[in-house]
Amino acid sequence: MELDINQIKEILPHRYPFLLVDRITHLEPGVRAVGRKCVSGNEAFFQGHFPQKPVMPGVLIIEAMAQVGAVILLCKEEYKGRIALFGGIKKARFKRQVVPGDVLELECVLTQIRGSVGIGQATAKVDGQLAATAELLFAVE
Repeated sequence: MELDINQIKEILPHRYPFLLVDRITHLEPGVRAVGRKCVSGNEAFFQGHFPQKPVMPGVLIIEAMAQVGAVILLCKEEYKGRIALFGGIKKARFKRQVVPGDVLELECVLTQIRGSVGIGQATAKVDGQLAATAELLFAVE
């Protein structure tokens, strides 16, 4: 299953206009998703973060991974139309910088779902090289 930006907006309306995922290229609701983010130099977060060296802030890489995780949960039949809250980060590691022109491949696999809480292992890669990893916690409201 694939989703375009408009379908992602429908699933995560509370994140727009701060949606950081351009496309979901693979989706198994409740299990796993892979998304893409084409990093562009004209995005607002580049305008003042590091003016001399445009680098995507690590917190936004984590947010992009979390948005992919939220799509996994909110595509489950029992959670459709609800809101996924990003509850926490463990073991976040950054391996390389992400700069304009990079295409992030974002993957999240839910390792546990207990009621309306999910835990996922997430990665962000650029050209097959690891950019970041983290364990993420989600709660559905």
